This record gives sequence, C-alpha cells and structure tokens, in this order.
Amino acid sequence: MKKIAFITLGCKVNQYETNGMAQKFKKAGYEIVEHHEKADIYIINTCTVTNMSDRKSRQMLRRMKEQNEKALIVACGCYVQVAKDELEKMKEIDLVLGNNEKTNIVKYVEELTNSIEDVMQDREFVDFGEVTYTEKTRAVIKVQDGCDRFCSYCIIPYARGRVRSRKPENVIAEIEKIANKGIKEVVITGIHVASYGKDFKEDYYLIDLLEEINKIKGIKRIRLGSIEPLLIDDEFLRRLSKLKKICHHFHLSLQSGCDKTLKAMNRRYTTEQFEKIVEKIRNTYKDVLITTDIIVGFPGETDKDFEETYKYLENIKLYKMHVFKYSPRRGTKAANMENQVDGNIKEQRSKKLIELSDKNQFWYNKQYIGKNVEVLFEEKKNGIYKGHTGNYILVECKSVENIENKLVKVDCIDAKKTSITANCNKSVTRT
Repeated sequence: MKKIAFITLGCKVNQYETNGMAQKFKKAGYEIVEHHEKADIYIINTCTVTNMSDRKSRQMLRRMKEQNEKALIVACGCYVQVAKDELEKMKEIDLVLGNNEKTNIVKYVEELTNSIEDVMQDREFVDFGEVTYTEKTRAVIKVQDGCDRFCSYCIIPYARGRVRSRKPENVIAEIEKIANKGIKEVVITGIHVASYGKDFKEDYYLIDLLEEINKIKGIKRIRLGSIEPLLIDDEFLRRLSKLKKICHHFHLSLQSGCDKTLKAMNRRYTTEQFEKIVEKIRNTYKDVLITTDIIVGFPGETDKDFEETYKYLENIKLYKMHVFKYSPRRGTKAANMENQVDGNIKEQRSKKLIELSDKNQFWYNKQYIGKNVEVLFEEKKNGIYKGHTGNYILVECKSVENIENKLVKVDCIDAKKTSITANCNKSVTRT
C-alpha cells in the first residue's frame, strides 16, 4: 500500500478540495499519512493570492522532496494554474495539475502525465462527490467555483475560471449526511459565493439554497463565508432574516475605504453603498458583527487616499479587519499600473490598520461582559474549552463536563483583545 501525504495552502475551498482528493486516494487503496511522515507521494495544493503564497508553495514543494528524495511530488491548485511553466522548471516537481484536474488526480498520478487543461474552458461545477471537510465541530461546504469579477489586483479568475455552481441537490445531500454525523454547524463557501446560481438556466440563487439548508434537521447553524457586499439587497435580507439558523456574522470584502482606489481596483460599489449595506444589516440583526478584508498600498494609493480609508474604517467601526499589503500578481492589470507603493509604506499602513482593528475588536468584546450568550464549543486546550458565538466571538471557559461539540449558554465575565472569558457552570442549557 503506497503512502500519500497532503499539504494545503490558502483558502477553505482548497482545504475542501484536498479532503476530496484524499478520499479518492483512500478509496483507491492508498494510505493517508501526515506530511511530516515519510510518504511515497506528496501532494501540495498551492495558493497564489499573494507573492508570499507563491513563495510558501515553492518552499513546501522543495521541503517535501528533501524529506524523501525518492517520493513523487505533485503540485496542484491555483499557483499551478497561473504559473505552470515556472513550476515545471522546478526539478523537485514530478507532476503539475490545474484546478480542474483535481477530481481526476488519482488517474493523473498513476499515469504520471504532466498535461494541464485550460480552466477557462470549464462551464460546469465538477463535484468531488461525497466530501466533508470539517473544522473541529463545523463542516465546510463548497457550493461554487470560479469568479468573473476580474478585480484589477486579483489572479484568482485566471486560476479558477468562470463561475460554476454546484447542483443544489448535491449540496443538500452532503449536508444531510453531515447532520447525521452530529455536526451542528456548516460554513457555506466558494470562490465567489454571491455568484451562486448565476450559471443555472433556471432562477435559483444563493438565498434559495440557504432556505433549503435551513430546513435540514440537526443543523443548528449556517455560517456564510466571505460574500460580495452587493449581494445584500432588501429582498435578500428580508428572506435571510426569516432563517433562524443563519449566524449573525457577515464577512463583507471591502478592500478600500477610498472611492478612487475602489474604482482602480475594479470593485463595483462605492464606500457610500457599502456603508448603507452595513447599516441595513445592523438594523436587521441587532447583535450582528461584520468583518472585512482591506488591501493597503494598492498602486497609486497616496497618503491622502490611505487617510481617507483610515477615517472611513474608524467611522464604520467593523469588528475585525484582515489587512493585506498589496502584492503584484503577474497577469493582472494592477501589476502594470504606475505609482507602485514602496514596501516600507505598505508596512506602516498595514500596522496602523491592524492596530485599529485590534482596538475595535477589544471594544466590541467588552460590550459582552455580563451578557449570556450561546457558544458552540469546538475544542479543549490546556484545560480550557474554546468555541464561537453565532456572531463569531471566540469564547473561552472551564467546565467540569465535556462540552465539546455542544451548544452551551454561558455568562461572559471578562474580555480580552481577541476573546471573551465566560463562566459555563451555572444556569447552563445544553443542546
């Protein structure tokens, strides 16, 4: 029996697909081992969102070859999709496979071909079949692939191809199996989830799918992955607000608080539109927490532009911001733009926004002191149980009982910068 190990870089979609590949190899008779163990085959599912992602992918490919020079090294995923020629020159790699070839990876590995198809020609969602990627007590469900937004900084549309949506019946079937296993929370993810259903001939969109998922017995929470702000219109919110299982946490990808920069990025909304969307969500869900992504140092971003972003974010006061320093991606429009920003300036701007994010998160956490909240506890480390509220606040507490994978109502007694400390041994309701 051949031993095979996997390394995943990047997003939850990659993690989901790695699990799908692992299941296919297991069914084919391979033994799955940890990547730090000696294996006959190492599969590195790469990421190309930033230059750092590319570098980590190359490092992992080299490291696995050093670990076992006789092993077959397979590179697959987004970095392969956009830099096939570059990776084929690496002596450590035996096989390169694009995103649309992952579902047939067993065949490719066994045939040892190094063909790679054009992902842009794909028109249908390729389903891995029976796949469940779990993070402790929650399951991640991939419902969509591809993106047609073509933001000027982003290589992902070229790496993932056109929008393809997974058949609703396949999504529902997978989640029903998950519920039967006792998993209570599902995360709905994809490359551009807001586009779900756009490629269907019939009218069936993300909200329709969420309404079906909400009916599944055993599932207590439905959490949305990162979504396009413009998805949130009045009709979407009206229907969404009726779904009791939806988590009151939204990750809306903003990228900049400056309209000039948003336009250069080819984002399709203004700061005013984004603020109105946030206001609508907050009016609908009183306990909602909103997080976002921000890019600093985009080409042409002046000190004045950055200050505009900073003041906007200071005013809108989101729970947490994931801050990224702009990284030129070969093949994107932004990589060829003039007025590229110096790395030291990017670092300074990043640090300033991270400090603001930490300040906001601590402020929100303090508002929960004295409140009673429901937490799905996911793990126990060093005698402390850790889990998240529906609006995605990390909660820590001690318990004499095993509360892992249980929904527990707890009293918040103290706040830290990134978490809340709670008492869960009195007035406890377990689900």
